Amino acid sequence: MNFQQLRSVREAVRQDFNLTDVSESLHTSQPGVSRQIRELEEEVGVDIFVRSGKRLIGLTPPGELILPLVEQILQCADNIRHAGAEYADSRSGVLSIAATHSQARYALPPVIKEFRERYPEVVLHLHQGSPKQVSEMLLEGEADIGVATEAVADYPGLVNLPCYRWSHSIIVPRGHPLERQEDGVSLSQLSRYPIITYGRGYTGRAHIDEAFARAGITPDIVMTAMDADVIKTYVELELGVGIVASVAWDAERDTRLRAIDARHLFEINLTRLAIRRGAWLRGYAFHFVEMFVPTLTREIVERELKGEA
Repeated sequence: MNFQQLRSVREAVRQDFNLTDVSESLHTSQPGVSRQIRELEEEVGVDIFVRSGKRLIGLTPPGELILPLVEQILQCADNIRHAGAEYADSRSGVLSIAATHSQARYALPPVIKEFRERYPEVVLHLHQGSPKQVSEMLLEGEADIGVATEAVADYPGLVNLPCYRWSHSIIVPRGHPLERQEDGVSLSQLSRYPIITYGRGYTGRAHIDEAFARAGITPDIVMTAMDADVIKTYVELELGVGIVASVAWDAERDTRLRAIDARHLFEINLTRLAIRRGAWLRGYAFHFVEMFVPTLTREIVERELKGEA
């Protein structure tokens, strides 16, 4: 049994059993991948994959049991390499952050600036995606730390830690009738206008939908986007009123728009920081977490990663 065999099994599942994609991902040949898998199956004495001819089409029942062990062994191997690197050079390396657009655009910049000043020899990779993609990047080892509001809490393979709470704002062009509601905008009043907001699964969209559903109102959502700047652009064109994260409102830049507090309309949202369960983090990664959320000290994060909380 060797690591190449284990990587071939893991990658076959990740690539949806397509051996051509597996060989490209592992920088080897397709026959080589097939051989590695076969040799491992012969050694353990069971078929790991269901086959149709020469094609892999799924995992066998023994394969379902073996895959988590394969993942665990490969993660332990990665942790050993990281542990060696930690003591060889604790101030240089690579840190990969996966975040949604809102987090990457509005919440992370000051943290990244501070981190770069403190660790100039660490190369930062910032990946953007949907909450689901952020979660998958963490689970597949493509990212060390993930930041998102939705989805990350739904994956048992991830440790998720609370970061900060935030609310939504309604964005309208200057002089819009909703600006003049002295007692605060109601859902009924808001629903009289076309709405531009986040797509499903992004930036608290679930709480927006839940609020309208509880009120028995079907909003006229005419456009969705993952990017608050895109939403504000189309609000400026008067295609509708926007609902965005409050942090996305910038009074100095958004001079043609106005923001209306909507915390009384939609449930407060919680942004979470996620890490793959059992992962090894370099010392500077713990410092990044603490720069972002000062209450998340290394001791607290390590305890959560070990499941000791």
